[in-house]
Amino acid sequence: MTTHVGLVVNPTAGKHRGHALGQRLAAELHSAGIGFTDLSAETGIAAEGKARRAVAEGLDVLVVAGGDGMAHLGANVCAGTDTALAIAAAGTGNDIARALSLPIHDPVELARLVAQGHTARVDAIRQETRLADPRWFVGVLAGGFDAIVNERANRWAWPKGQMRYNLAVMRELPVFRPIPYRLVLDGAEREVSAMLVAVANAESYGGGMRVCPDADLADGLADVLIVHDIPVPQFLRVFPKVFTGTHVDHPAVEIVRARSVRLEAAGIVAYADGERFGPLPLDLRVEPGALTVIVP
Repeated sequence: MTTHVGLVVNPTAGKHRGHALGQRLAAELHSAGIGFTDLSAETGIAAEGKARRAVAEGLDVLVVAGGDGMAHLGANVCAGTDTALAIAAAGTGNDIARALSLPIHDPVELARLVAQGHTARVDAIRQETRLADPRWFVGVLAGGFDAIVNERANRWAWPKGQMRYNLAVMRELPVFRPIPYRLVLDGAEREVSAMLVAVANAESYGGGMRVCPDADLADGLADVLIVHDIPVPQFLRVFPKVFTGTHVDHPAVEIVRARSVRLEAAGIVAYADGERFGPLPLDLRVEPGALTVIVP
């Protein structure tokens, strides 16, 4: 039986459904006889700080309730440690939870999985940096048109939800130009002009966009998607196919696997697991089995 569990809840996840799911999850953990410490806080930064301290003190399992942003927080706290991460999916996209075959919006089943304590080790991708606490992601890093749209949308307070991103797409498309990239993949250097480059550990982002449909969380490699320079009208025809994964059949779409990735482009701020990750250039490395996760 797990002896030391921490719980972090994002109350605004899933159009503010996170609070109710978090309360139900807490009740279910209590009913299952699992004692836990509430590590939630008013801000994500404060919650991450509390979770890091708990992990340093020997936390067995960190349960995060929210969307991919909370999964991202949990991965950054737990990667490279012996603490297992349990994701109570309460968001709108939940791509990371789906990649792990976890229940969606189901606190009863998630509490049961925590009680069972079955775990697996999956890869995580680490930013190679001199900082004391390296940054990690477990899903997909967006580094092109998709990241530009995210950056614009996040500067707007209105409208809320998906409409904000739809409007950002409409604003960016008329002015978007292919991006010159320098890539270094396992030491091999390439220069490409592309609409976007994404680095994937899991297959999807953005609520089911299967950007790298064959990505494997436990193969020790990143799938690097390159959508080469094509006219915007053609890009608009290709991009919606990402929801079925059939975009990979287009001749402008290339996927390369690598363990280490350097991604360079001017003026691009990358997003990973839907969260602002940082400006390019970035040096990234897959760390096999770096993250322990609660799974069915």
